[in-house]
Amino acid sequence: MAKVCYVCSKAPRSGNTVSHAHNKRRRRFLPNLQSVRVRDNGGVKRVRVCASCIRANKVRKAI
Repeated sequence: MAKVCYVCSKAPRSGNTVSHAHNKRRRRFLPNLQSVRVRDNGGVKRVRVCASCIRANKVRKAI
């Protein structure tokens, strides 16, 4: 399963890890994805949603 948010399509980004000596090496910044049961078109399914979308109430959780 891809590391992509179901709601906002937030995906991994790339950048650098920078040490105190300013040495740089490549790294990935991963989104904070949580597995959530969501009501979708009258049904319930389990999707991966980022924490910022959950806090912003962009998904309707299933009970």
